[in-house]
Amino acid sequence: MAAVLPNQATGSMMSGLARALVQAGRLSAQQAEALHKQSTAEKTPFIDVLLSSASIDAKTLAAFCSETFGYPIIDLPSFNLSYLPENVIDAKLMQKERVIALAKRGNKVSVAISDPTNTHTLDQIKFQTELTVEPMIVEHPALVHLIEKVNQSAEQHLDELIGDDSDIDFGDEESAGASQQDAVSTDIDDAPVVRFLQKILLDAINMGASDLHFEPFEKFYRIRFRVDGVLREIAQPPLAIKEKLASRIKVISKLDISEKRVPQDGRMKLVVSKNKAIDFRVSTLPTLFGEKIVMRILDPSQAQMGIDALGYDPDQKEILLKAIERPYGMVLVTGPTGSGKTVSLYTCLNILNKPGINISTAEDPAEINLPGVNQVNVNDRAGLTFAAALKAFLRQDPDIIMVGEIRDLETADIAIKAAQTGHMVFSTLHTNDAPSTLTRMMNMGVAPFNIASSVILITAQRLARRLCTCKQTTVIPDETLIEAGFKEEELDGSWMPYKPVGCDRCNGSGYKGRVGIYQIMPITEEIERIILAHGTALEIEQQAKREGVKTLREAGLVKVKSGLTSLEEVLGCTNA
Repeated sequence: MAAVLPNQATGSMMSGLARALVQAGRLSAQQAEALHKQSTAEKTPFIDVLLSSASIDAKTLAAFCSETFGYPIIDLPSFNLSYLPENVIDAKLMQKERVIALAKRGNKVSVAISDPTNTHTLDQIKFQTELTVEPMIVEHPALVHLIEKVNQSAEQHLDELIGDDSDIDFGDEESAGASQQDAVSTDIDDAPVVRFLQKILLDAINMGASDLHFEPFEKFYRIRFRVDGVLREIAQPPLAIKEKLASRIKVISKLDISEKRVPQDGRMKLVVSKNKAIDFRVSTLPTLFGEKIVMRILDPSQAQMGIDALGYDPDQKEILLKAIERPYGMVLVTGPTGSGKTVSLYTCLNILNKPGINISTAEDPAEINLPGVNQVNVNDRAGLTFAAALKAFLRQDPDIIMVGEIRDLETADIAIKAAQTGHMVFSTLHTNDAPSTLTRMMNMGVAPFNIASSVILITAQRLARRLCTCKQTTVIPDETLIEAGFKEEELDGSWMPYKPVGCDRCNGSGYKGRVGIYQIMPITEEIERIILAHGTALEIEQQAKREGVKTLREAGLVKVKSGLTSLEEVLGCTNA
C-alpha cells in the first residue's frame, strides 16, 4: 500500500484523497488546489467536484483507491436491496457521508465507501455500531444511486401507508419548546413522517382504539392499536423512520428529545375539529433497539356517556346511585389495569358535579379533564404524593374527594379519616373481586373497625367485548353452559347464546365496543361484623352471596343471556 504523506504544495487542509492523487501523479498540485477551493466554496464533497471536473472517471478512481489503500473493490449494481442489512448505520450519517452497510457477519460490518480517506466517518460507524468496520471500495455514482434507492424505497413505503393527506392540528405545539425544535429540525421536519403520524392518530380515533404502541425491533418497526382490549397490528413502516417518528411525538408531547436513556411521560392534544379535541398520554421506554412509545387516548366524551352506557344491570345501578348520593363514606372501585375503573369513577363524579358541591381529585396523572372539578396531578419527585394531596384537600373545604389509587397505608388512613369526618371519598384498588378488597386493606395495615365504619360500597369490574350487530345465534351444549355457571332452570329454551361473525363495521372481529361486567357489593351490617372479626375474603364472599350479590362470572352470564357478549368473552375475563 502506497504511503500518503502531507504535501506542502497542496496545503494541510486539503482532502486526503486529493493529496493521494497528487502524490501518485494523477493530479497536479494546481488542479488539486483549484478543486479543493471549489469544493469549499460550494460546500460539496471533494469527490463530487473531482468527478464532475472530468479530471478522472469514477471507474478509474475506484481502481486507484483500491490499489492505493489496499481495500477490495466490488460491483455495487449487483447488490439486491432486500439483502442489505437494515438499521446498522444511522440514516443521517449514511446520507450525509455517502456510506452504506453491505453485509454484517458476527462482529464485523462491510461498508461501501467511495472515498477511503474519510476515516472520520469510518471511526463514527465503528463507535456507533461497536463493530469492526471493513471498508469496500465502490464507484461513487453507483454508491450515490444505491443510497437514493434505499431512501426512495422507504419514502414510497411510507407514502403507500399514508394515502390521502390528513389535516389535523396539534394543540399547544408551538409552546413545546422552540429551542428544542430548532436544535433538531433536521430530525422532525420531515413531511412524510409528520403526515404518517397524523394518519395513524386519526385511524386510531376512528377505530375506537384505547392505546397506540410504536415498537422498534432489530429487523422491523411495528405499530399496534388496542381496540376493544385486544392489540392489533396496524402497520410496519420503514425501520429508518423510527428516530424521526419518536422525535416528532416527543416534541409535541413536550418531552426531552435529547434524552433516550430513561423513560419519560408526557401529554399531547389533538384538535380534530372546532368542537372536539382529544388528549393523549404519552409514555416512552428505552428498549434494545430504540424507544418504544405507548400513547393512551383520553377522550373526555367517555365521562359524559352516562351511567346507562356503562352496562350496569338495573338493580346494580340503583345500589350504586344510592351509595354515591350519601353525604359521607367511601366507595371503592377495583379491577386490573384497563378494566374501566377511571371511566366509572369519572361517571360518578360527573353525576355529582353540581354548582353547590366542591370536588377535588388527586390522580397520577389526571386522564380526563372535567370542568368544575379541581384535579391535581400527583408528583412523587416534588413530594406531592397521594397522601400529601389528601392532606391538602382536607384544608380546602371539600365535599367529595377522589384518590386515583390507594397504594399504601398512609394514603388509606387519610382517605378513611376523610370518609369518617363527613366527606364522600372515591378511590381504586387493584384486586380481583369485591370481597378480596376488604382483606387487601386489612393486609395493608388498616384497622378492621376503620374499614367497617367508612367503606359503604365496593364495585369490582371487568370489560368484555360487545358483540357487533352481525352476531348470530349459536348452539352450545347444556353441559358446557352449566359448567360455565348457568343453572339448569335457566336453560329453558327461552333464550339463545350468540357468537361473533365479523363484518366491515367491526373489521371482521365480530365485536364492536365493550360492555362492563360488575360485582356491586354494599357493606351491610353482617359484612361489617365479619370484618370486625377479622374474617377472610371467603367468609365475606359467602355472606355477600347470601345477600344476593352476584359474582363477576354470574354478572357476565347475564350479559351472555341478554346477547350483549359471547360466552367465550365472559369465560376469558372472569373466574368461576
